[in-house]
Amino acid sequence: MKNYSKVKLFLAFISITLISCNSDDNEPISTIEFPTKEGLEVFNAARVYDGLVLVNDASANRVYLMDKRTDIKHEWNLNGKRLGNDAKLLDDGRLLSMFESLNPEITLGGFGGLISMLDKNGNVDWSYEYSNENHIAHHDTEVLPNGNILFLSWEKKSIEDANEIGFSQETEIIYDAILEIDPKTNEIVWEWHMWDHIIQDFDETRLNFGDVQSNPNKIDINYLEVKNEFGDVSHANGIDYDADKDLIFLSVNYYSEIWIIDHSTTTAQAKTSKGGNYNLGGDLIYRFGNPSAYKNQNGTRLFDRNHHPNLLEGEKKGNILIYSNGINTDQSTVYELKIPENFNLESNQNNEPEVVWSFTDPDLFAGRVSGADILPNGNVLITEGDFGFWEVSNNGEILWRYNTLGFFWRGYHFDYTDSAIINLDLPTN
Repeated sequence: MKNYSKVKLFLAFISITLISCNSDDNEPISTIEFPTKEGLEVFNAARVYDGLVLVNDASANRVYLMDKRTDIKHEWNLNGKRLGNDAKLLDDGRLLSMFESLNPEITLGGFGGLISMLDKNGNVDWSYEYSNENHIAHHDTEVLPNGNILFLSWEKKSIEDANEIGFSQETEIIYDAILEIDPKTNEIVWEWHMWDHIIQDFDETRLNFGDVQSNPNKIDINYLEVKNEFGDVSHANGIDYDADKDLIFLSVNYYSEIWIIDHSTTTAQAKTSKGGNYNLGGDLIYRFGNPSAYKNQNGTRLFDRNHHPNLLEGEKKGNILIYSNGINTDQSTVYELKIPENFNLESNQNNEPEVVWSFTDPDLFAGRVSGADILPNGNVLITEGDFGFWEVSNNGEILWRYNTLGFFWRGYHFDYTDSAIINLDLPTN
């Protein structure tokens, strides 16, 4: 009996140990010593991940790195240039930023026009201006493995052009495009234009007339949940790139969707519905977030305006983080979604991805900008655009929060050992 009892006790100990080792509460303990500082709230210091945050404050025109104590470790001298939203820290320590052109002719919120690469002191290593009467670079950029750079562009067409393709408003029309530039030559080497992939059921006498519901790979030019006098129909605001599948993920704010576009096409194929790895040319190979954007009665709408399509790596490869602004509920939500391995975008079926994880809170709301970045221990760094930053655990516990004056595009996480930080050669203290 005594030996049997010892065995039971031993098995119980092993069981408790295994549960503990797999528990979310058994993460490595943080050793950050937090100061008392205005705006800084620490709810569970032991579980806050010790890393750096790249902060882009558009209101103060500042880009800087801060730690979780909110101490600034490095700030870039922008030499008078105005931020046009995104600023990314690259592995080589340079900062790739969207800036505003000096004389822009299209000035929608998030406009840029000037893409620049800065060294740690703010010196310009490379710059490219894309801004004229009918085009302007805006919001976001993405560096490809070959060193080329994707960027968003707004394109403007006349009232006459808009009428011809079946646009229902009597205005000019501004829509989105994606361009790829080779920074070694400043040559545009690939293009995708929303204009080439639209459908409308407004007027059968005009171009692109068809059944929106039966053509989910096409873009309903008259979805128009957000109407404005500028004819700004889509207002894309973010891109990410899947190098394994050669796909572009495009956050389209006014459609409350993510569109997936085949980058393996040639520019000529991207104008059509044929060619590329998926043989759909530049048509959408997948879309999610808002089935009503293509009159699909199946599937639950997730997004109410959205920002920051953030493809995950490592164990979470195949998943994506999205910040849904929640315009109509005054409450934002961060989603982690599992992207289907095989895309099967069809009418009259549920095309929405699986929700792996989500976080919301009555205090979390930003109607514009914002985003989310995952940390190595599974915590999520959230940027609430007009508030500051949150860190939450994967079980939804609020661990850390920083509220400060500003208008924050996104926050990007960096480990102290990341190449980007090492190549900045920051002083240690």
